[in-house]
Amino acid sequence: MRAEIISIGTELLLGEVADTNATYLASQLALLGLDVQWVSIVGDDLERLVDVFRRALCRSDIVISTGGLGPTADDLTREAIAEVMGEKATVSEHLGRELQALFQRLGRDMPPSNLKQATLIPSAQAIPNPRGTAPGWWVEREGKTMVAMPGPPGEMRRMWEREVVPRLREKVQGEVILCRTLKSFGLSEAEAGEMVGHLFTSGNPTVGVYARPDGIHVRLVAVAREHQEAASLIRDAELELRRALGDYVWGVDDDALEAVAGRLLMEKGLSVATMESCTGGLIASTLTDVAGSSAYFKGGFVPYSAEAKVALGVDGRLIERHGTVSPEVAGAMAEAARQCLGADIGISTTGVAGPDEVEGKAPGLVYIGMADSRGSSSLEGRYPPHRPDVKRRATVHALFALRQRLMTL
Repeated sequence: MRAEIISIGTELLLGEVADTNATYLASQLALLGLDVQWVSIVGDDLERLVDVFRRALCRSDIVISTGGLGPTADDLTREAIAEVMGEKATVSEHLGRELQALFQRLGRDMPPSNLKQATLIPSAQAIPNPRGTAPGWWVEREGKTMVAMPGPPGEMRRMWEREVVPRLREKVQGEVILCRTLKSFGLSEAEAGEMVGHLFTSGNPTVGVYARPDGIHVRLVAVAREHQEAASLIRDAELELRRALGDYVWGVDDDALEAVAGRLLMEKGLSVATMESCTGGLIASTLTDVAGSSAYFKGGFVPYSAEAKVALGVDGRLIERHGTVSPEVAGAMAEAARQCLGADIGISTTGVAGPDEVEGKAPGLVYIGMADSRGSSSLEGRYPPHRPDVKRRATVHALFALRQRLMTL
């Protein structure tokens, strides 16, 4: 079955907002066995919207749209679908009552314009949206399906996962599709591709290699008539991938590196503290994104100046001899964090986030320190010299190093 994605909003055309919805939906539709052949972005113009929807219905079996379901005059997705279907939209009493009740719970009066979000055409069924005021539309006629969802990613993804996917699965019965993603760190995309290249010719499962902020992901997708057969294909291919990638693999599927490290800390009954310079507290922030992290995260420091580092226990003579951006100071910072907060493990970062050089060292150079009862050590990272990227990549690198350290304890 052919699928098509339509992203709606003038803000997308102007580049004011990135179209992350289409990227997400394309990956999800592929896992349902739907062949995505077209992706369109269209502004808030009724004539152009009608044209895009008409063309989509002529060439695709399933059309998924996001955006244009708000209460304002430039939210025109409902009007466009109604015109394409040749039907009139009217206010649903049931949806109207639900909308009024929502505003009452929020302690606010409902603006009259919001009532357009309670309209339906005869061919449409409302799709619940507990995260917003705009229900989606599910429209079916003559073997074609249109699904209209809101634009905010949080609203869209919840609606997609809970409401839309179960209905679409009923339409693509007959094949079982399973997916498995292995997540690695420390390899380039090309290196990972070469290491798993022998699996690209298998055909089933298919193999894809993708660069992501937390490393290189390798995704397997298997298609079979029965679940057991698809699971067997995935299992055998995963074993081959793990043999090829070895210790570079740190997680699978929905695993997050901070959660993987957190589980290891919990299992081993260990605690961690941080002292960050160039990452500005991002490691501490990321570690505490995990529920229950208070059980193992002692706390963190962000000493940006040399004086602040010395005040927290770093030997000033090390800084004078080697500079603040050095492996020696990184190791000392990690040990100081551990000692100050009574943690089992200390993590530190010191480096040049950019855009200017520091102490004659180029932007993108970072030293990550690690300390435990056995002593301290450091490792070097060199990243593209773009300040936000340096901070993010150094944080991922530090969490991966923490995981590796924990595996040896």
